[in-house]
Amino acid sequence: MATILVTGGTGFIGSHTCVELLSANHDVVILDNLYNSKEDVVKRIEQISGRSVRFYKGDILDDTILDQIFTENTIDAVIHFAALKAVGESMEKPLEYYHNNVGGAVNLYLAMQRHGVHTIVFSSSATVYGQPKKVPCAEDAPIQEATNPYGTTKIYNEKILSDLCAAKKDFSVMLLRYFNPIGAHPSGLLGEVPNGVPNNLTPYVAQVALGQREFVRVWGNDYDTPDGTGVRDYIHVVDLAKGHVNALDYALHHHGVQAVNLGTGVGYSVLDVIHAYEKVCGHKIPYQIMERRGGDIAENYADVSKAKTLLGWSAQYDLNQMVADSWHFMEKLNENQ
Repeated sequence: MATILVTGGTGFIGSHTCVELLSANHDVVILDNLYNSKEDVVKRIEQISGRSVRFYKGDILDDTILDQIFTENTIDAVIHFAALKAVGESMEKPLEYYHNNVGGAVNLYLAMQRHGVHTIVFSSSATVYGQPKKVPCAEDAPIQEATNPYGTTKIYNEKILSDLCAAKKDFSVMLLRYFNPIGAHPSGLLGEVPNGVPNNLTPYVAQVALGQREFVRVWGNDYDTPDGTGVRDYIHVVDLAKGHVNALDYALHHHGVQAVNLGTGVGYSVLDVIHAYEKVCGHKIPYQIMERRGGDIAENYADVSKAKTLLGWSAQYDLNQMVADSWHFMEKLNENQ
């Protein structure tokens, strides 16, 4: 059992990871500024797990609260989620993204160093691969220049943490490169609640299914894929959360840096997702084909062999389960509004 500081622990992936950490008998301390989440998520985490969580409302840019957390708790490791995450917004507000996602992260790493905490699991992204030359995409694929500031902040953090491990041999770093997290906790108590227009496909599809939006925009149907629409590796958020627990256990017993893909290794098209949603909601979901977006690629999915070999982890849920749990959460959310 270890005590884990989870930054951004009330967010979509962070909250699910807290549940899995608690079920693995770890203690959890959450730091979140609630920029893109709500404090009642803490109660939901406690309700699902049957265990209590220590919550601090604050920001990774604030040295005072970081020092307070490390002083008041015996932290064994950090799982770092806290970041601004909207690709489009990062194009409009690059300074805010670099300030928070890079400056705030360095602030956190310095606080860890001051307080003798040398183990961290970092929330990275398949974005670091850019437009991969081949799929499935493996961890040894070259890191490419990102097409937006959000992606660049992930690359910078990976570089910073790798340099830290090279300089400090007692540090242990896991760089977890996610593909496309979707779904929700099967209880219906936790899920993705985007502010404004969703940036991700499944919340948008769910809102169309609920009648909150008119139709789904499908960006291109002339790709070299089975149905012409883009193919991506969607992973259930609960599988992803469990991957963090496995990565944490590995990091607590090893030094150095490891980059690991977290995905299913299976590609699903945009239309696959829409049709899977139609099955669970019981009616057709209208969509319109739009022009391709610049920078989009035909397909991208993960080589997940390293996760299985190194961490003993593999995804368990298929697309049907992902959308069923997502729909269950969205229906409950809609009922309570």
